[in-house]
Amino acid sequence: MDTEAQPTERDRSLPPPGPEDTSGTRGPEERSRSALVSRLSYWLPGGRVSLTLLLCLLFLLVLNTFVVRPFEIPSGSMEPGLKDGDRVLVNKLAYRFGDGPERGDVIVFDGTGYFGEADYIKRVVGVGGDHIVCCEAEGRIRVNGRSVDESGFLFPGDSPSSVPFDVVVPDGRLFVLGDHRAGSSDSRDRLGSPGGGMVPVDEVIGRADAVVWPLDRATRLHRPDAYARVPGREAATAPRAEGGHG
Repeated sequence: MDTEAQPTERDRSLPPPGPEDTSGTRGPEERSRSALVSRLSYWLPGGRVSLTLLLCLLFLLVLNTFVVRPFEIPSGSMEPGLKDGDRVLVNKLAYRFGDGPERGDVIVFDGTGYFGEADYIKRVVGVGGDHIVCCEAEGRIRVNGRSVDESGFLFPGDSPSSVPFDVVVPDGRLFVLGDHRAGSSDSRDRLGSPGGGMVPVDEVIGRADAVVWPLDRATRLHRPDAYARVPGREAATAPRAEGGHG
């Protein structure tokens, strides 16, 4: 009788033992990535240090193009909050995935064809459809029938405007003013020019969110509460109800 042990079905399915343990070796993807880094480091002067600096520069370029951008305040037109020479961070994504600029926002925009061949920083006072009048009996700006107290950010001693105006902001445009009204060239000065001093929303680069330099002035920029109670555009165009006699 043949008593030699026969291999079972399970034994036949097992792979033959290998000559060595390869569990510690790197996979093809890891080897390819390492080889690419080594190849780039070889061709770049300075090796890995230069490669690291190049990647950092590329990251900053992408950040500056699509996310945030530093902006230097070019004048005193936004004092006292923003001084000449301050550096602010402009949030370029602030209006990309939601509503556009709101009243009270400090924005940076391209003024080419409207203000001048440069980028400007101003505060949004009116958006599309708003009816803006200056000045009312108390010397304040009125937006959609609501008086706006700007004393919290207006330059000390400045009036809301030395130039009277009564305008309705077209859709897709913004009425902007500097906080230092006596030293700001803004929408008031261009009411008779093409575009009527109104900035197209499409020309807005982003919202100024923080002062980052100098360090002793570093702070977040917040939308003031002065415009919070201003009613929407419907209030500016809705017919007034006639008073009755009871």
